[in-house]
Amino acid sequence: MDESFASRIIAYHEASKHHFRAYAPGPGYLDWANQPDPFRRYVGAPIIPLVRPEIGAEPPYEAGFTPGQVAPAPLTAASVSRLFFDALALSAWKEYGGSRWALRVNPSSGNLHPTEGYLISGPVAGVCETPILAHYAPAEHALEVRARLSDRVWQDLREGIVLARGDGLPEGTIFVGLSSIHWREAWKYGERSFRYCQHDVGHALAALGIAASGLGWEARLLDGLGGDAVGALLGLGAPGRVEPEQPDCLVAVYPRGWEFRRWQAPESVIDIFSRLALSGEPNLLSPTHVEWRWVDAAADITRKPAGGASTTQPTTQPTTQPTTKSLSTLPGLRRIIHQRRSAVKMDGETAIPAEAFYRILARTLPRAGAAPFAMLPWTPHVGLAIFVHRVDGLAPGLYFLARDPARVDALRAAMKPDFAWAPLAPDGCPPELPLYRLAAGDMRGVARRLACGQDIAADGCFSLGMLAEFAGPLAEQGAWMYPRLFWECGMIGQVLYLEAEAAGVRGTGIGCFFDDGVHELLGLQGRTYQSLYHFTVGGPVDDPRLMTLPAYEG
Repeated sequence: MDESFASRIIAYHEASKHHFRAYAPGPGYLDWANQPDPFRRYVGAPIIPLVRPEIGAEPPYEAGFTPGQVAPAPLTAASVSRLFFDALALSAWKEYGGSRWALRVNPSSGNLHPTEGYLISGPVAGVCETPILAHYAPAEHALEVRARLSDRVWQDLREGIVLARGDGLPEGTIFVGLSSIHWREAWKYGERSFRYCQHDVGHALAALGIAASGLGWEARLLDGLGGDAVGALLGLGAPGRVEPEQPDCLVAVYPRGWEFRRWQAPESVIDIFSRLALSGEPNLLSPTHVEWRWVDAAADITRKPAGGASTTQPTTQPTTQPTTKSLSTLPGLRRIIHQRRSAVKMDGETAIPAEAFYRILARTLPRAGAAPFAMLPWTPHVGLAIFVHRVDGLAPGLYFLARDPARVDALRAAMKPDFAWAPLAPDGCPPELPLYRLAAGDMRGVARRLACGQDIAADGCFSLGMLAEFAGPLAEQGAWMYPRLFWECGMIGQVLYLEAEAAGVRGTGIGCFFDDGVHELLGLQGRTYQSLYHFTVGGPVDDPRLMTLPAYEG
């Protein structure tokens, strides 16, 4: 690992921490006249409208997370439309006091939506007669064609450089790319915004993986690509007069049942993409911008280099979901996806049964072949420190879920020596769930204080902090692993959002928390572990003043 990059990203991480006595540098107010447009458009690019499918009751919710439960859909205009509709589309509009704003399937910090989606595809009847590179426009649920590709370029890209025995990616593969416009978050959150953008990439990755699973497809993060290669493949060159758009990642989506082999885009293909004549001009999102010291620097520091080592393959995880009550009475997978909302307030009264609590946590465990975590090519780096407030059948207190049981001894050694580390299984808890009680007691005040004094962290059924291995992954892989730790957290957050809806409650991500206060509570020293994201689940209090309108008219 380049020590200069290591020290610089650690410097950013420290500079973007909130402390009890001071918050990370931010604007201090909202410059509404300069608020970024939430929708990037490529003006003048040819537009391909996508079908707006019915949400429907099929497939069942559980099928979206259970490998082999959904027969692979053919690659058609309907299935491409469905993938984007269930992963990155609008879910509703809200209106109040003359203001109107959109909600999306993939959540975002402050509903600011820095994440953009792209499609690279071969010919698909009803979508494109030739291979294309296109930008997804969620407000219209349409594709904006940036370039048309030759059949040979598409074939070379799909087949890639086969690094193991095989013939590249299968017929029916498409590529979905994600990028971030950091200014959308920096407008409100200043230096801490780079973190939030990475959370949002994680939310989008999980949304994409689950949407693909609902079609009987698989999604795999192609993490062997360098950042510049991803940028070339997505057509993200010099921004000119508009806000920079940073390339994040490329995901292969293909029919389930094909065994993934290592793949790498040929340099010759990347070179062709870098020289494409692109259609459309990106729109300007704000008339003026505020430059923050660290935001763009953090993006440069953490961009994966060409030829950078690929992350390790994940270890074998449990193949079955811990057994709990049937979810057969739930709405279908897509109804849960599209009804997901972020709670803004909790009622401080609602409780959930322990069985529902265990099921929610179990869904965050990586399982072989199961969406969404099977798309990641690394072992889990994130565990959950949980503040239990109102779970029937479970005493209030501080708990820990070790998403990789192999890490328990190291975690125990790093935390306070007086923590009990009492396993809950099999005392009512599924034996497959590595959940431990650290300390009993009322944690509502602690949770509230650590979450920047926000009541929402104390008024739910439970809240949690996502604790990531930090120094080790950075040292082993490089500074480019930094955003990936946040991606993993965002993916966990997306699963928690859906599981909360399935349990009849609601969740919301919490980006404002006192980092080092969490570490002090747990007794952590140094940077071996860092708290990167918080979340809360409980009974929501809806604002009756807000009017909810359909995502799309007609």
